[in-house]
Amino acid sequence: MDLTKILIQAFAPLFVNYWWLFLLLAILAFLRTSFMKGVVGEFQANALAKLFLDKQIYTLFKNVTLPTEDGTTQIDHVIVSRYGVFVIETKNMKGWIFGSQHQKIWTQKIYRHTSKFQNPLHQNYKHTQTLQSALGIEPEKLFSLVVFIGDSDFKTPMPENVVYAGGYIRFVKSKQQPILNDNEVGEICRKIQSGRLKPSIKTHVEHVNHVRTIIEQKHQRNDNACPKCGKPMVLRTARNGDNQGNQFWGCSGYPKCRTVRSA
Repeated sequence: MDLTKILIQAFAPLFVNYWWLFLLLAILAFLRTSFMKGVVGEFQANALAKLFLDKQIYTLFKNVTLPTEDGTTQIDHVIVSRYGVFVIETKNMKGWIFGSQHQKIWTQKIYRHTSKFQNPLHQNYKHTQTLQSALGIEPEKLFSLVVFIGDSDFKTPMPENVVYAGGYIRFVKSKQQPILNDNEVGEICRKIQSGRLKPSIKTHVEHVNHVRTIIEQKHQRNDNACPKCGKPMVLRTARNGDNQGNQFWGCSGYPKCRTVRSA
């Protein structure tokens, strides 16, 4: 009897008696994926809008995928009203969040684990520009808003348009000056509905593949980026010590970042 058959006979009773446990573990693992975190975050943002925004005044569009010159861009939520068009990016994250309006890369810290992610304001800038072009309206009539869903804590001052879930509805309702008339609101809603790609699994998968390709291309361009802070590595020569005269790659962010690697 080969090893495979022995293992099957040994573990078969476990699968038969505890299949529900294996299924539960698989479901829990799936719920922890970045995809499901995004889905949950968007669901919460949708629920808040439906509960606290008057449908007679605010029109909500979810998962708006628009064609661009180089592929597609996907907007989590668009809210249209007489008070402007709100372009919303949701982030379902936990831990400490560090960043500023102009930094390209923000930081998430969970206990001793640190990770980097793209400045969501920069990410939402492309969404806003694409939507502005598609709608043909003035930029001052669109508002970019980033909403953090989940157990996160800002550790640096954030712009007024980067908020927790609790500040999401307050930000939208803070705009009280009508800047669009009813006809313009109706026309904008029609343009979004007709210009967006049909919401479907296929549309989402194609967009995800497009984003993955962009990320891979960025990684290829950033092979010489510092693995710790993302700044370019520069070639330097050791001036003293056992390695005097030898070249090495050092982070251009020195002395704040002292990351080095062999040349």
